[in-house]
Amino acid sequence: MGAFRAFGATLLLCLSVIASARAETRGAFMTLGTATTQPIGHLLFCQENSRECAPPVDRITPAPLELDRSTILSVAAVNTTINARIEARSDKDIYGVEERWAYPAAEGDCEDFVLLKRRVLSQKGIDLANLLITVVLRPDGEGHAVLTLRTTQGDFILDNLEWRILAWADTPYTYLKRQSSADPGGWIDIGHGRDVIVSSVEQ
Repeated sequence: MGAFRAFGATLLLCLSVIASARAETRGAFMTLGTATTQPIGHLLFCQENSRECAPPVDRITPAPLELDRSTILSVAAVNTTINARIEARSDKDIYGVEERWAYPAAEGDCEDFVLLKRRVLSQKGIDLANLLITVVLRPDGEGHAVLTLRTTQGDFILDNLEWRILAWADTPYTYLKRQSSADPGGWIDIGHGRDVIVSSVEQ
């Protein structure tokens, strides 16, 4: 817990500096495009978990999350705890298929880590509109999934390959698409938006 407090305090103090520096390069916030295709794994997940993919009844998108010390510590703890607890294994190894999104019990693929972190953080009071599944390409061209934390100070990334919470601009990834804040079943283009299999399990 001491490590979480130290990390949270450092991140809280540096957020404004990070956001300012990134604004001169990649920007504090992802540049979103138009509606794009839903990843097949998420489509199948939504068919099995329709409540989690339904848009808000009032259609009002909540404002980005306001960060404070307590929230930062909570997010950091969830990221590191789940990364440590879940064993990374591919969908092929677990289910015998290339792509299956599911909540992991003890093992899972990258998108399974994301789903679990999203659910736990939602249970802690963070609106799902600010917890967005995001599809990226790793530097080696492998498809990968991360969780975007949408905040007033920028977009931050929770990743099963990284114990730190990084600003999206500070990650090595090419960003393709992410969930819509207004509709969890909808997806928005970030780059060229091409479909990829998100099967990265490397630790």
